Amino acid sequence: MKRRTALLTLGAATVVGAVVTGVLFLGEGGDAGASGRGGDLPPGTTTVVRTDLVQSKTVDGKLDFAQRRVVKSAVEGTVTVAASEGKTLTMGQALYELNDKPVTLLYGPVPMFREMKAGDRGSDVLQLERNLRDLGYGSKLYVDVRYDKDTEAAVKQWQKSLNRDTTGRVGKGDVVFQPGQVKVASADAALADQIAPGEPALTIASTKPVVRAQLDQKDGALTRSGTKVEVTLPSGKTVTGKVTGTVRPEEAAAEGQAPAPEGITVEVVLDGGAGAASGEDTKAPASVKFVSEARKGVLAVPVEAVVALRGENGGYGLQIIEGTTSRMVRVEAGMTADGQIEVSGPDVREGMKVGAAKP
Repeated sequence: MKRRTALLTLGAATVVGAVVTGVLFLGEGGDAGASGRGGDLPPGTTTVVRTDLVQSKTVDGKLDFAQRRVVKSAVEGTVTVAASEGKTLTMGQALYELNDKPVTLLYGPVPMFREMKAGDRGSDVLQLERNLRDLGYGSKLYVDVRYDKDTEAAVKQWQKSLNRDTTGRVGKGDVVFQPGQVKVASADAALADQIAPGEPALTIASTKPVVRAQLDQKDGALTRSGTKVEVTLPSGKTVTGKVTGTVRPEEAAAEGQAPAPEGITVEVVLDGGAGAASGEDTKAPASVKFVSEARKGVLAVPVEAVVALRGENGGYGLQIIEGTTSRMVRVEAGMTADGQIEVSGPDVREGMKVGAAKP
């Protein structure tokens, strides 16, 4: 009995060491195939179960929105309506007002780099006409790269609806082109502020919610694009997501976040789109669980049930309990998680009673 207890203890210590270091070391234990009666029964028992094993790491994270960028004023003026932080804006809505005139959000990849007027040609004209058409101005407008009389007429209709002077021209400070709808991350210019050309007016972001979390350098495997993540939001709601990549220190600084001094900042996109984080407090921390490996429907036992086998073949075994007798069978040890270890072999089945250290 003392010998068996010592072997169990040694085997458990060996496998526990494997859990800590990530490497399985050979130790001593019983021989596979050996059997015995009452006196050789273990001090405790457990059952082989079929379960899911998941290796994970949980860290704090911060809820944010992707693709933050600063919108700078193109002209000098006084802020008469400041941007509304947290508001989502779409095509045709005002980002803010300067000199009592709206600065309008329009969609397109080409930035506003010049005043547009009759006679101009270019891709910026094409995207302006697309916006005018989609907003319902200019029923006769033919969308192309030419700023013609029909374009001018559509612009005048649009300007009249905005209480702007109906000049038929679109100035650099009149609109801001962005790829799509945006969320106002911060109002960088407050009501009554005087701003000059090139000074920040507001910071915007996409409406796609992301979570940024900091990992240690040794956790590099978790930063791979596509790594699955489970996020507990500030409200307590749990959502899934995946790693899209890492954030360079200069990018983190540009987005108002302190970069990890000796770590890696990871960006996670939440499943479910813009609604995944609706109503959440972006200033409160979130909990981010990174799943490094998962095994579905495997046979497992508590770590302390596995015995290190002695002899030239070594390996690991389980003491199978059959009534008042027991026998040792050889097993392959796999992944460990949460105190359990995956076991496999021709002599192992779900529901088997096996030996373990005394509870």
